[in-house]
Amino acid sequence: MNLKHTLLAAAAATALLATAARAEDAPGKGMTIYMQMGGNAGDGATLARQTGAAAAAKALGVDKLNEQFSSWAPEKMIEQFKQAMAAKPACIVIMGHPGADAFHDLVKQAVEQGIVVTDGNSPLTSLQKEFGSKGFGYAGVDLYAGGTLTANAIIADGHLKAGDEAMVYGVFSQAERGLSEKGLADTLEKAGLKVDRLEITQEANSDPTLAIPVLTAYVQSHPKLKAIGTQHGGVTGVLADVLKKSGKKPGEITVGGIDLGPATISGLKTGYISATLDQLLYLQGFMPVTQCVMTAKYKMPGLSINTGAGTVTPQSIGGLVSLIDAGIR
Repeated sequence: MNLKHTLLAAAAATALLATAARAEDAPGKGMTIYMQMGGNAGDGATLARQTGAAAAAKALGVDKLNEQFSSWAPEKMIEQFKQAMAAKPACIVIMGHPGADAFHDLVKQAVEQGIVVTDGNSPLTSLQKEFGSKGFGYAGVDLYAGGTLTANAIIADGHLKAGDEAMVYGVFSQAERGLSEKGLADTLEKAGLKVDRLEITQEANSDPTLAIPVLTAYVQSHPKLKAIGTQHGGVTGVLADVLKKSGKKPGEITVGGIDLGPATISGLKTGYISATLDQLLYLQGFMPVTQCVMTAKYKMPGLSINTGAGTVTPQSIGGLVSLIDAGIR
């Protein structure tokens, strides 16, 4: 399903199912859904996902949507799944950061109990192949392609040349989740840049402010650094602060990131951030809830929905701010 069709489907579902939800036979009537949202409630990399999930739950007449926040810690996501399964809900929406091996037996057990399980934000390809007929879908970015898209936006900024130094900061070690940063780094290397791949610690993954001194020290110790890339929304939000603390002016180092949190918007407006991947978090909330209800109610199989729309730049951010503030973009 391409982006245009995805957006049209979401809009149509919202309009049509809002009417159904007012009826006694609302598709989600009687259903409880547990959904892993990722970071922390209301943060820039999570809010739009919450908004989208709530909108779908309301439109479909879902009785209860239980949000779970993990600060992006994979082990916490596993524990949350166990807690959700014990409650015997109609459906559980997970995130793929722990990897397919960590989730497999738990997902198999839940499916055997009649619980629909689906995935968002980070894929679990092998589980989708195994349990897709039972409703295991994916709503999120094709991660490697998303990283590639971000890298191409960095290159398109026009300030880089072959041989320039670049650094990509990411969770390279996290199963399929690391494909995002790998796509970014690989594409920069193919363009002729010298790329240093730096792993985000779990502490900084959960609290990106802890990355500020690490990245500031890195920038200051690499005076020839010309580009920074990341596919971590929270880290993207601190990069302008890092560059200011390092004594860099806007545009002196080309920066590509992801998501549209308040600090990232400020970085785009001031020119410290050159581009950020727009992964349409609202749809990453809306579509998994829709998947849950459509499978639980109508036995529909899992759908694959790529929400990697494109990048936002300093030139295009202005028209999106009101929608971002409303928790939609």
